[in-house]
Amino acid sequence: MPAHNFPELAAFVAIARRRSFRRAAVELGVSPSAVSHSLRQLEDRLSLKLVNRTTRSVALTEAGQRLFESLGPAFDGIDAAIEDLNQFRDAPRGTLRINAPRQAMRLAVGEVIADFVRLHPGMRIEVAGSDQLDDVVAAGFDAGVRHGELIAEDMIATPIGPWLGYAAYAAPGYLAENPPPLHPADLKGHSCVAYRFPSGKPFLWRFRRDGAPIEVEPAATLTFDDMDLVLDATLAGAGVGYMFEAQGRAHVAAGRLVEILPDWRTGPIRFFLYYPGRANLSFGMRAFIDFVKRRSRAIDEPASPPQAVLNA
Repeated sequence: MPAHNFPELAAFVAIARRRSFRRAAVELGVSPSAVSHSLRQLEDRLSLKLVNRTTRSVALTEAGQRLFESLGPAFDGIDAAIEDLNQFRDAPRGTLRINAPRQAMRLAVGEVIADFVRLHPGMRIEVAGSDQLDDVVAAGFDAGVRHGELIAEDMIATPIGPWLGYAAYAAPGYLAENPPPLHPADLKGHSCVAYRFPSGKPFLWRFRRDGAPIEVEPAATLTFDDMDLVLDATLAGAGVGYMFEAQGRAHVAAGRLVEILPDWRTGPIRFFLYYPGRANLSFGMRAFIDFVKRRSRAIDEPASPPQAVLNA
């Protein structure tokens, strides 16, 4: 195939990497229609269907997968060679894609990335707000953000954002009809508003006072996969909710919520940025990691260490 078809091959590789025409277009700096046109031209030249596209998904055909497996390493080598030239730039440039839970964006990540792009105007950051524990590499992300330090062995993790704590709350109206619990075991007699991970695992409530932590799987009257919905239902008086202290603080001050079991709080936790532990990270990604590390070192860390694992 003549060399002038390189843009068509580049479009195909971007689609195969990202499993999205829109994200491939962002990677290449062109319009989605241009990416689609390049793919059609390549398929016409080869007389083969390479990509199956529906309104919900993009998948490679068997021929497309074979072509991608052959071309992917070559394009990775080209990307690495071009990326190596970035060391001669005065500032990083390019696009980073990060997968982060919605609450992480609000409480830990949003301010960090805003300050980073302000410092490096040549950088762009795309954030997918999702609580789903994705394989960030397979999903086409440069990095992910999650609770705790239990990250896949082939990943590197570094703390991002401030220390955060969890607490249990209830609305005054609910407590008027239900005496507040005095011990975490008393929660069995209460209606609870719970969070569940997208994987289906329940989010256990952790408490500690003068000893080992106590884990409680609440008898949930309502269960959500979104912490903001947990807050809304708790404010509405549906029961006791367990959430980030930063979510409940203003509502306690305004009298809309009351903290439950305040003497049983666990130690603070942090979100972690995790990314592939490989040497060929982009110049922009390395700059972002260094920026995150500097921010983390500047935070006054409490005496108690972070919980190594939350039940994700």
